[in-house]
Amino acid sequence: MAAEELDLQHRTMAEVGDEKAFEQRSKRRHIITFSVVTTISVALLALLLTQLLTPASGAQNAPSSNSTTGEMPSPLIGKDAPNFKLPSLSDGKEVQLSDFKGKPVILNFWASWCEPCQAEAPQLSKTWQQLQSKNVVMLGVDSNEPSSDAHNFLQKYTLGYTNVQDTLNGDTGVSYGIRGYPETFFIDASGKIVGRYGPLDQKGLQLELKKLGVA
Repeated sequence: MAAEELDLQHRTMAEVGDEKAFEQRSKRRHIITFSVVTTISVALLALLLTQLLTPASGAQNAPSSNSTTGEMPSPLIGKDAPNFKLPSLSDGKEVQLSDFKGKPVILNFWASWCEPCQAEAPQLSKTWQQLQSKNVVMLGVDSNEPSSDAHNFLQKYTLGYTNVQDTLNGDTGVSYGIRGYPETFFIDASGKIVGRYGPLDQKGLQLELKKLGVA
């Protein structure tokens, strides 16, 4: 009888031990599961915040106001200017850069929300008035933004020269490698880029116009 009781005690202790071991394993699984879920949640939250804080493609998202001023290097200098065909902001008709070959072209990339563009605009308006009689073409490329914003900008600064609007993805700006607004490219009569500058001031403008032979 004593042997049976001893055996029963052993089995009971073993069962209690098994239950404790099961509880410990269960706790470890819960801890591991909680840690994995927490890690994934943190990663997803970080990704969401990154997406929210990173500008999307479009008008006011890439590139922003340019922090680089003065003459700027470009792998396009000395090469043919990338051609493009974009709608005019004045009447919607397509304007093609190659149509102006044989004339010097001042190609200005801008956006109405860009403060350096706003500061530069009066100088561009004055320059256009002076260069119309010298067979020089001024051509503005607006970022992809609401047309009403672009029109208000043109009217406010009396920019009477031709301005077109870039594609939804800013393809023209990408092809020129612009890093911010404003940037201006100077294209000679043969269609080659001779200079890149941004933002423009009177000194910079005269420097670049000399490269076009019209200063």
